[in-house]
Amino acid sequence: MAKIVGYIATSLDGFIADENDKLDWLFKYDEMDLGAHDYRIFVKSIRTVVMGRGTYDFLAKDPAPWPYGDQRVVVVTSRPIENPKGSLEIKDNVDDLIAELRKLDDGDVWMLGGGMLQMAFMERGALDEIEIYIIPELLGGGRPLFPPTGFRLTPKLISAKTLDKGCVRLHYRLS
Repeated sequence: MAKIVGYIATSLDGFIADENDKLDWLFKYDEMDLGAHDYRIFVKSIRTVVMGRGTYDFLAKDPAPWPYGDQRVVVVTSRPIENPKGSLEIKDNVDDLIAELRKLDDGDVWMLGGGMLQMAFMERGALDEIEIYIIPELLGGGRPLFPPTGFRLTPKLISAKTLDKGCVRLHYRLS
């Protein structure tokens, strides 16, 4: 059975993008040494990438080549995607998608991008673990790590580690 995981960066005040949905604040840390927790190492362990439509649209606007050619990519949306960038599957029912993902046995699943889809999975008990990278930046507003839905959970801390440039990695088990 595939493990469904999150891997996401947030500002110290809890935002994943600024008020203009920009990530410039995060890109300043691209050369940060994360050692064994580096994104390039992480993504090699992933077989399936799941993202919402907002994350897909953000990535599709980037002129760089599609970064997930080695993975199965699922976009959760109810709207068709014209001329998709990269090979992908479209799903519009989260419950059916979770059932499909749980049957996979060819590698882990990464919930890429914003907190709305991750929250939908958490609310259904379907996000197994999450790595949160806290970046020492205060944005003062923007897109929150997790949208306020009233959902409550007490995750189990697996590890906490101080990394390069004041970044802190928190690794939690959720289910």
